[in-house]
Amino acid sequence: MRQVVLYPGEDGYWIAECPSLPGCVSQGETREKAITNIKEAIRGYILVLEEDHLKVPEERFEALMVAV
Repeated sequence: MRQVVLYPGEDGYWIAECPSLPGCVSQGETREKAITNIKEAIRGYILVLEEDHLKVPEERFEALMVAV
């Protein structure tokens, strides 16, 4: 399980980032497509780390919303 941050980009696409995997970012024309794409990106990111015998970072982020 990985936390993903999802937000609308300036170009109308949705951006999806996985903070616990530095540089693991994707996008999609819809929220659903962005989620599908980030899942694929996460799988690929982890696969490459494993193939290179590198440590896969643990999930370490906690998200919360604050009222301002």
